Amino acid sequence: MKIGILSDSHTRSDYTELVVEHLKEKGAQYLLHAGDLCIEDNLKILQNSKLVYVSVFGNNDNALFSLSQKYKIQKEPYYFKIENVKFKLMHLPFYLTSDSDIVIFGHTHKFECNYINNTLFINPGEVCAREKPLIECVLLEINKNEYIISYYFKDINANNFKKEEFKYER
Repeated sequence: MKIGILSDSHTRSDYTELVVEHLKEKGAQYLLHAGDLCIEDNLKILQNSKLVYVSVFGNNDNALFSLSQKYKIQKEPYYFKIENVKFKLMHLPFYLTSDSDIVIFGHTHKFECNYINNTLFINPGEVCAREKPLIECVLLEINKNEYIISYYFKDINANNFKKEEFKYER
């Protein structure tokens, strides 16, 4: 299974759309957004992707609370399963405990990926290119015996995404 992961779109719906299309081209079957969507347009992009998606509220998403019935946006930490894999999705990195198979978080605007005590921790970086001139996202491939994390990043002035890959045995 392939899962597209993004975070920290802020007001950059143009970059959010670019990232979602890129992840779909790479075969994403699901989308997970780790918060700070900030504007309804970013939620519309997730919804219009035609992929199964879920997102969580970030610390800058107060204006979106009234839209929680219209879109799949949850309070953090949000626990769920996809094909018997247990996820914890959140924005703020306050609950970084090994109580799920995969823990996804945002907020820091920095890509991270670690496998500790049989738990995979991922921060996909930032979509908004606010802290650095990079648009970032992750494609997570879950196989029977391994996780493959493809970290995609693109300079705001470049045409194509670059990729770094990380693998962990499950």
